Amino acid sequence: MTTDAEFEAAIAGLQDWVGRERIVEDEIGLSSARRIAGMLDIDPASLKQGDELPPHWFTMFFPDIAKQSDIGPDGHPNKGVFLPPIPLPRRMGAGRRVTIDGALRIGQPAIKRAIVAQVLPKIGRTGRMAILTMRHVIETADQVIAVDEFDAMYREAPPPGQASPQTPPVAAPTNGIYADKVLLSSPLVFRYSSVTWNAHRIHYDADYARDEEGYPATVQNGGLTMQLMLDAALKRAPGRLKGFTARLARPLWVGDTVTLCGAAPADGRMECWATDKDGHLCAKMELEFAA
Repeated sequence: MTTDAEFEAAIAGLQDWVGRERIVEDEIGLSSARRIAGMLDIDPASLKQGDELPPHWFTMFFPDIAKQSDIGPDGHPNKGVFLPPIPLPRRMGAGRRVTIDGALRIGQPAIKRAIVAQVLPKIGRTGRMAILTMRHVIETADQVIAVDEFDAMYREAPPPGQASPQTPPVAAPTNGIYADKVLLSSPLVFRYSSVTWNAHRIHYDADYARDEEGYPATVQNGGLTMQLMLDAALKRAPGRLKGFTARLARPLWVGDTVTLCGAAPADGRMECWATDKDGHLCAKMELEFAA
């Protein structure tokens, strides 16, 4: 691809992927649930067979398990194995929209219907991008318990020796009622990647993150950022979590401390956000609770 028109034509050629569906099964095993609990600093022994799990934990089950020969140089499955072969080398999470109507239960098998919902080209200040939206429908006991629309952003690689472009910093809201600090230690990020079976090298391989993708350090996993934001907010929740929207704005780096903040709940909703060590807004979320 040498022109923007050729890039847009290449993305248009992927539209036959839209609507494709595959099913991922998971037994929701006790050992998996206990590993997740331990990673989140919860006593693993407190979970028993048959227990209902926190409703937002479904995001840490149903991993895509590719053969080792199908893993690409960045640690992700090769393009075309599970996801459309988008002709851009870098992939990061961007945001999600989630509705929740139930919860997983330990030992009760469940499935994820993974559906390609949309592939869109975008040409912006930082270059060519493509946005892939996946719709994940979670079902257990013949009931839909969650629908998760997840956006991933694909981008061009920076020229050798150049830093990856970043979105200009934005000030965080000032109406928070709490500010929980969490160290994004290497073991925490590694354990999250392990329980979600995510081998993306930017999260653990500093040389690769710097030399190949132009980052200053290993990159915090956006899924973990959202998990920590939800956990902090739900300590102050006015009711059962019904859904949430999230948007990742700027990367966080492994080894830094993230501050998790939120506003007071109002009318069944609650805004929360995450800031980096410099106070810049890195992620924002809006939660909705059942009446």
